[in-house]
Amino acid sequence: MAQGFRDRLELDEAAGAWFDQTRRYMLIRPEALMGVFRRLDPAPRALALAALEDSIFEQGSDSARAYRAMGGTGDALLTVIAQSAPQLGWGRWEFTRQGTMLALNVRNSPFAAGYGASATPVCAAITGMVRAVATLVFDAPCQAREVGCAAMGAEHCRFEAQPQEMQS
Repeated sequence: MAQGFRDRLELDEAAGAWFDQTRRYMLIRPEALMGVFRRLDPAPRALALAALEDSIFEQGSDSARAYRAMGGTGDALLTVIAQSAPQLGWGRWEFTRQGTMLALNVRNSPFAAGYGASATPVCAAITGMVRAVATLVFDAPCQAREVGCAAMGAEHCRFEAQPQEMQS
């Protein structure tokens, strides 16, 4: 990646807004965001986390396409995304690829840390981003899921993504 994410950010102080090209960013404490989900009963929480995943997939696809334009396709895109994630405060990302399976380990997920202890996975935002990245890497619609979450006591959060036709 020629230029790091933080190097691309521009602050428009008059407007009170941060931009990476046309994409606007903001800072928010993970506890504040994840506290919304923690306060919901289980059924509406699951719906809200699914909506967050879908929203991040939609918006993250735009970001991933911009990253792809900066750094290439396939494994090069994975490198750009893994380098950008910690600059966004999204933890340390490590991708591995085995055929049509894309796996991601995330150490220090802000979503798990912000949520606290949970009986279910809570890193829906990362799931949405992994789905966006996998869709570009495999050039096909993909599904993603969190298969291990630090909020549930795992050492780190783990995600898997693969093209939809490969799902069993």
